[in-house]
Order: sequence, then structure tokens, then C-alpha cells
Amino acid sequence: MTKLRLLGLSICLAGSPAFALEQGEYRFNGFGTVGVTHLGGEDDGRSYGITGQTTDSWRGDQLSKFGAQLSYGLTDTVGVTVQATAKPQQDEWKANLEWAYLSWQANDELMFRFGRLRTPVYMYSESIDVGFSYPWLRLPDEVYSQVQLSNYEGADVVYNMPLSFATLSFQVAGGQAKNRDYFAYDDQFDIDYSKVFGANVSLATNDFGTFRVGYVEADIKTDITGTVVGILPPGVGVVQQQSLLNLDDNKGKFTSIGYQYDNGTWLTANEWTSRKVEGDNSGAIDSFYLMGGRRFGEFLGHVTYAQLDDDEGRQNSWTLGLNYNILPTVVLKTEYKRVDTSGGYDGVFIRNAQELYENTVSERTNGAFGVPARNYDGDIISAGVEFVF
Repeated sequence: MTKLRLLGLSICLAGSPAFALEQGEYRFNGFGTVGVTHLGGEDDGRSYGITGQTTDSWRGDQLSKFGAQLSYGLTDTVGVTVQATAKPQQDEWKANLEWAYLSWQANDELMFRFGRLRTPVYMYSESIDVGFSYPWLRLPDEVYSQVQLSNYEGADVVYNMPLSFATLSFQVAGGQAKNRDYFAYDDQFDIDYSKVFGANVSLATNDFGTFRVGYVEADIKTDITGTVVGILPPGVGVVQQQSLLNLDDNKGKFTSIGYQYDNGTWLTANEWTSRKVEGDNSGAIDSFYLMGGRRFGEFLGHVTYAQLDDDEGRQNSWTLGLNYNILPTVVLKTEYKRVDTSGGYDGVFIRNAQELYENTVSERTNGAFGVPARNYDGDIISAGVEFVF
């Protein structure tokens, strides 16, 4: 299979309008990851990751997933696309309908899509489940843990403007995402996103890589509570419900800037993001990663530095990765990631409700009660196989 064919396959799985189908034609593709990961360095059963599935046991439910995508041309300009995945959520596998939309190719440059679509948050949002399309086995957590919403119900408009040296693309999206799962403090909660609006512009040059700038906002509604045992009088030892975060249509805003380049030998990917939720009693959360890599025949070596800055402190990490192309559509990936936090910050490590409560009490009583917040560190080893067909 040629490199051009592989590029086309990855673009198909990312839902690019450049591959419109004629009436009666269809395209079926599959993809998946079989991987394991392990956290060392934290000796108290600590977990890590967007849903806390990286622990001190070798587990596959942080990385493993399978998916399939079907596109069908209803007419020469109208088509339907469906993408479904199966991946673990905590201790059980769950089927997910990621995409289900109608598309109308108005002309060679302009496309409209209606239905369930990917939320255009990150540089890799469209292909976030297709691990074959990016160099890491696990995307940089410092950035990709910031927004857990992966799709919404609504519409978008995509306009591609061909230039002599590049293609300039615009996307505007809008809709809502109700009754989604949100993981926080080692538990699952319901969350609603209304008035979702997103816009991004990207410039894919012929010789100098792709630049992307994006913005997404939504009104967020959720009530995150936890059951804790009181440590302050008169409620010492009393089991009680604590409100950890209550949002009632508070505006959340997310900005991202990205750049990626790959000439077949050298490659780089870089992304900076800023998240702000009005009324959550915290400032903006800024994060970024810088990745560089080089291919040596069928091998790819890469290194990534990532950083996450919050009012509470900082998390930073270094990731070293080595990939090997077993087949043109199958790649073996291995990674070592060193993670550290500072300022008494948990970062992407998981605190439960009781820990958060005791840390908050310690801060408010100048250490007279509770337990001071501490720093975390760990060594994460990951290995897996990713494929497309």
C-alpha cells in the first residue's frame, strides 16, 4: 500500500469532505487499538488519566478501542456517514455512536453537515479515536484531558479554498450535547452542553505543514457532588454530601492553536490550549505540548514535552516513544512518560471526593485540620498495536 493510499485512508476516517461519494457508492473502514499501560512511582493505589484507568496494574482499558465507519452516497452530492466505537468506560465496555450525519456537497469547496458530529476542539478531534493517525499511543494528557466532550448534535459548514501554495479551510459549528458523561474525582456525573459554538481555520501548506486556530464555547450545566466523612466539629465522623462543583449554564470557553509537519522523515506536532469556565472560582487553565520525531526506515522515534498550568499548580511531563510499522496499516507503539506535579497540584492524577475535602479543609484552617495537598509523580509505560483497514 502506498503512502498516498495510507494518507487517503486516514483522511477518510477523519471525515474529510474531500472524499465525496457518488450515488450508490459506499466506503467502509475499520480501526482499533490493542494496548496496555502501567503507572509506577505512586505507591498508594493512585490512578491517572482522563477517566482514571491508568493504575499500578497492567490494564488495557485506558488505551484499547475498536471502531468502524460507513459512508454512503445517497445522491452525487448528498451522503450519510456513521461511525461507531467500542471502548472501556471504567470497568465495562461501552458502545458509542460517535458520528451519524448527513452531508451535502454544495460545490467543490463548500459542504454542509447535519446530525451527530465531532466537536472541533482539538487539532486531532476529528480522528481522536483513530490512533493510527497520530504518532503517540496516548495523546498528551496535559492538553487532551481538558475537554471530555467528543461530539454534539447540530450542524457545521466546511469551506475549503484552494491556493497556489496551500488549502485554506474554514469550519463553523453549532448545536448541543445533552446528558453526557463527565468523569471527576473518581466518579461519573451527568453534564449538559447547550449553545455549543465552534469555529476554526486551518492552512495546509504544500511544503511547510499545517497551521490551525480554533475556538469553542458552550453553556455548561452539571452538579458534581461527593460523599465525605466530616473532619470538622460538630460533624466529625458524620457521612455527608458535599457540593464539589455546581454549574448552571455557566459559559465555558476553549481556545487552541496548533501546528503539525511531516515530510516523511522528520515530523513535529505542537498544540497550545486555554480553557476558562465562568463562575467555577478558578482562572484559565493553559496547556501545551511540543513533539519532534524522525523516521528510520520502518521505525519512528519521537519525544514530547507537555505542560499544564492551573491556579493550583503545574504538571509537566516528558514522553519518549518508539514505533515500528509491522505492516503498512499496522503499527506497534511503545512509550515511556515521566510525569511530575508541583504546587500541591493533582494535575491529571485522580483525587477522590474525600481527599479533595480534606485538602480544602487543611488550606482553610492553615493545616490545623485535614491533610495538606501534595505533589504527585509517576512513570507511565504503554505499549500497543494500532491498525486501520
